[in-house]
Amino acid sequence: MNIQFGREICGNLNAAESREWLVTNGIGGYASGTISGLLTRRYHGLLVAALKPPLDRTLLLTKLDETAFYHHQSYPLYSNRWGDKSISPHGYQNIESFRLEGTIPVWTFACADALLEKRIWMQPGANTTYVSYTLVRGNAPLVLSVKVLVNYRDYHGNTSSNGWQMQIQPVEKGICVNAFTGSVPFYLFSTGDGEHSKTSIHHDWNLGFDLAVERYRGLNNSDDHLHAATFTGELKTGESITIVASTESNPLLEGKTVSANVWEREQRLLNYWYSQSHLNPQNTPNWVKQLILAADQFIVSRPLTNQPDGKTVIAGYPWFGDWGRDTMISLPGLTISTGRPEVARTILGTFARYLDRGMLPNLFPDVGEQPEYNTVDAILWYFEAIRAYYAATQDRDFLEKLFPLLVEVVEWHCRGTRYNIHLDDDGLIYAGESGVQLTWMDAKIGDWVVTPRIGKPIEINALWYNALVIMVQFARTLGKSSQAQEYEQMLQQTAKSFQRFWNLNVDYCYDVLDAPEGDDDSLRPNQIFAVSLPSLETGNFPPLLNSTKQRSVVDKVAQTLLTSYGLRSLAPQHSDYKGKYGGNQLARDSVYHQGTTWAWLIGHFVQAHLKVYQNPTVARTFLEPMANHLQDACVGSISEIFDGDVPINPRGCFAQAWSVAEVLRAWELLVGGE
Repeated sequence: MNIQFGREICGNLNAAESREWLVTNGIGGYASGTISGLLTRRYHGLLVAALKPPLDRTLLLTKLDETAFYHHQSYPLYSNRWGDKSISPHGYQNIESFRLEGTIPVWTFACADALLEKRIWMQPGANTTYVSYTLVRGNAPLVLSVKVLVNYRDYHGNTSSNGWQMQIQPVEKGICVNAFTGSVPFYLFSTGDGEHSKTSIHHDWNLGFDLAVERYRGLNNSDDHLHAATFTGELKTGESITIVASTESNPLLEGKTVSANVWEREQRLLNYWYSQSHLNPQNTPNWVKQLILAADQFIVSRPLTNQPDGKTVIAGYPWFGDWGRDTMISLPGLTISTGRPEVARTILGTFARYLDRGMLPNLFPDVGEQPEYNTVDAILWYFEAIRAYYAATQDRDFLEKLFPLLVEVVEWHCRGTRYNIHLDDDGLIYAGESGVQLTWMDAKIGDWVVTPRIGKPIEINALWYNALVIMVQFARTLGKSSQAQEYEQMLQQTAKSFQRFWNLNVDYCYDVLDAPEGDDDSLRPNQIFAVSLPSLETGNFPPLLNSTKQRSVVDKVAQTLLTSYGLRSLAPQHSDYKGKYGGNQLARDSVYHQGTTWAWLIGHFVQAHLKVYQNPTVARTFLEPMANHLQDACVGSISEIFDGDVPINPRGCFAQAWSVAEVLRAWELLVGGE
């Protein structure tokens, strides 16, 4: 997809260590690191296994420290930063180029006249990672020594070895590692063409790796990793050695077969997208094609009793699990826009199993706890996700199955559910109580909810109206005319009361009505949904805002909140605005929704702009900066957030589901509208 860097990036340490790569396995596990090879996060590793898919993610294989010996010279191919912040060795200086082949990262190392290529991929559906080395050029054999560094810890943690003794046993072509009694054993193998291959077992802790990004984030930035083995082999031109790391004792060792399967699968994803969307591949920018592949990285298995093929969405890499809100917002872009409605159906069915008291879970904890339901909007986005699915498929059978559940959701909101979420007498949704964060602006530090938004948030009520419109349409489709009339009466009342959101003094909307301290007139992006939501422009239903007010909202957001990569969460003129995101957790969370730019909001801004101005050519220009962003942060994907101030640096998770999804959805909307 034409994402490639030469020495101008690879040989510049600041540039190379700020660019990361990501490989996933479809069950929640992943591999990730920097182009430079330096560990900068606790989350970096070559095998971060999902031991209880899609969660319980555990770092097993941290990294491989490789040294090439060629014509009596040694060439380190790896780099480490130590506790005194020194770099040793400087192996990044031997990287001649880096590129993505689909989602597979590829490095080329130059050792005199020899070129050695390194590739990393994972087996779909398995906690198995492959790292291959191929000598593509050279006039003599090259000897490759690969030092294996392992661990066994939660991916959120750090390791201080303190004499920790792992059991390392030889097996055919490799080793088996038992970290402690009761741990899941994992295996490392060396296989390939190289002659004179040798495996030596070690048990040496390498102490004090310095993690620069964790230091920046105010977290523990020191980590220890165990040198468990060294694999050595000799390569002639055209030959390969592959290191295989797996939780399986007998994984497929023929890495080329798995690599070919990964490549073929990615081509099928693209071809299926072309056929479903009727797009011409020659007229589709490469960066959009890359996002189709990135979208697939977030869709993972969530096996359930009686539903072993259950699916969900990882909200973001490297640290998020599957969140109800993120899943429902992401679903149309990740599945419908990519031509995979059958995946959308599975995800919608999976989450239907978790409906409780008219709510969807906000969060599935990493390990063994019950889902948490502290969200007012996840269930409302569920309505929109079902609408998008039905619009794409006309799947009446599935609609008939889900409709009674949606009826129950409306009933729960009418009589009231958790956290004081209820339909008020004026037809607007009230939500919230002290100490709880329910909207997507959900930062909480201890007992302090940074943006509580207790009352009647504007996007919640736009989504509620959207849900009622959807229920009218679904009821009519299913021949339930009395229910359709009931929901239409409800939405009429909601639309009437929604006019209270308009602030005549500033010509834009209040963010929250009936808050404990009165109506909140902060200029935030949440009002864009009162213009953008698809169901707001269907049928003969009253608009939430007339055309003049819609244009005023779009213009005010464009002039005040719009950046190259999304919308700011608060206007710069506000006294609480913070334009830089960083520092320790207190510093970061306190500004998370106080000016930070959110990439996912660009989708609804583009949709609102298109609705108001009816100019897809202009609307498309708001997406074009993302093409350049794909060469920054996590190459080939889109970050969660960015600074609000220029130069609008990427922050947060380096790959975020709803960021990718909303750009794809907006792109499809614009192409389809031409």
